Order: sequence, then C-alpha cells, then structure tokens
Amino acid sequence: MGLPKYAVTLTDDERTRLRTLLRRGTASARRLTRARILLTADQDRTDVEVAEAVGVGTATVHRIRQRCVEDGLEAALGERRRKGAAPKFSAKQHAHVIALACSDAPAGRARWTLRLLADRVVELGLVERCSYETIRRTLKKTPSNRGKRAAGASRRSGPRL
Repeated sequence: MGLPKYAVTLTDDERTRLRTLLRRGTASARRLTRARILLTADQDRTDVEVAEAVGVGTATVHRIRQRCVEDGLEAALGERRRKGAAPKFSAKQHAHVIALACSDAPAGRARWTLRLLADRVVELGLVERCSYETIRRTLKKTPSNRGKRAAGASRRSGPRL
C-alpha cells in the first residue's frame, strides 16, 4: 500500500500541544482519540496502521486526516456543527400548546391525550402537521401535568402522619 491521500505533517508546536492534551487527559474522549490519530498519522503510517494502533476504523482515520489537511489542526480535533431540525413551534405556539394541555379536556374525555392534543393543534391551525411525539417533547420541557388533579409525584390526598 502507498501513502495516504492526505499526509499529515505536524509542526513541533502542534506535536507538543497534542502530547500535552493527551497527558492532561481532561478533554473529551473524542478529542483525545483524534489527537492520538494525528500523532500516529504524523509518523508516515497508512490509514490501516493508524486505525489498528489507535483502535478506530479506517474511515475515521481518513476523515480526521482530511480535516487536518484541509481545515487545520483545531478543526480536526473539534466537532463539526450539526444542523438539526428547526423547532416545530415558535414561542407563542409553544405557550398555546401548554395552555391547551392545561385546559379542560374535550367532552366525553377525562383528560387530554397526546394524540388529541396533536390533532387539536392542527385543527386550530397552529401548524400544518404535528405528531403526538412532538407534543410529548414540548410538554416534557414544562412542569405541566396535562389536567391531572394532583400535582407532583405522589397521589396521596392528605398530610402524612
């Protein structure tokens, strides 16, 4: 096998910085693993050799090498930002869902269910589509109790003697 496409060549300062990072051991496990990959890759080893020495996959070694060469040492050590999905509800819609959950249940029901709330949110036109899981996550962020009579973890009604 020949040399890898992305050859990592560290300066003395970068090597010292990575060794110090490893010696301290206070960084995240991912960051420490990436530092080990870069130090091992700096010794003109192939991706397979580096992967075996560090205990990771060859794709990981290739990706870290590429990031180091293209974006620099700090980019190779750190996490890339992840987009994630946009919030389903605005702050105003969020408050409306909570208010709805705390209101009286529909006729013929003892309490709101997550599916009933999701359907009602769509009926009101707050959002175009909504799953019960979205409602669950929204309510989990608040101390609401979805219409239960007693608040808190215990269902006892009187003082404890």
